[in-house]
Amino acid sequence: MKKILVPIDFSEHSEYALRVAATIAKQQQAEIIVIHMLGLSEAIFTKDEAQETAEAIYYLKLAEKRFSTFLDTDFLKDIKVTETVQNYKVFSELNEVAKQNDVDLIVMGSHGSSGLSEVFAGSNTEKVVRTSDIPVLVIKHKIQEFSIEQAVFACDFKMENIKAYHKAKKLFDLFDATLHLVYINLPGDRFRNSNQIEKRIKDFLFKADSGNLENFEKVYIQNDYSVESGIFNYCKKINADIIGIPTHGRQGISHFFNGSIGEDIANHAHEPVITFKI
Repeated sequence: MKKILVPIDFSEHSEYALRVAATIAKQQQAEIIVIHMLGLSEAIFTKDEAQETAEAIYYLKLAEKRFSTFLDTDFLKDIKVTETVQNYKVFSELNEVAKQNDVDLIVMGSHGSSGLSEVFAGSNTEKVVRTSDIPVLVIKHKIQEFSIEQAVFACDFKMENIKAYHKAKKLFDLFDATLHLVYINLPGDRFRNSNQIEKRIKDFLFKADSGNLENFEKVYIQNDYSVESGIFNYCKKINADIIGIPTHGRQGISHFFNGSIGEDIANHAHEPVITFKI
């Protein structure tokens, strides 16, 4: 891992994310890129050129000043930190920033969301999770010493998840973490008996691991009423440090009606969550 991108809005949740990114950067000898999105109103750019330039410079200088204070912290000592300020307002643009800078990981703070705000607006973190081709690590709380010892990767073991599975294994290997695979068996139409589940998992692992089925013993089948509660209950059982999950990155009307389990987990989990784009 060489580069970590951290979106900053100067909130305490941004600090939580930056603190975790710093720990990872020290472990992996990586550098950190911090980005602040100005999100200036289009009204500014309809003014005359001189006034537009003056206002843009003012907001840029203000952001730079806040950066100098925000980044003046002991936990960033001896880490290369690059600052950038952009007038981005659409969070999908972070994906392009990450690609242009060859970023390996996005670390983002989140307060989560619930109720009507989640249905109609969602959180900024959710928007990043939905659009990012790069793994997104979501941090909800202050973590003094971030470490990954017990890592959970949850999926339905459909073949479309193989790419995300490979990404998760590669990343968790960097931390020398113990990998736990979990399948959530649900009641109703999606219920499967033991033979059906085992066949699906073995077929998946046979293809994903080039015929090697040794990871089959790492798979736990959790029976529960929803995917969310199943994952959360299993994580409590093993005292997981992180939850890894694939996400389709649904957008628009299909996202509104179908939702995304990856985004829901990222929004509601207490543990850090890392999403991998399918």
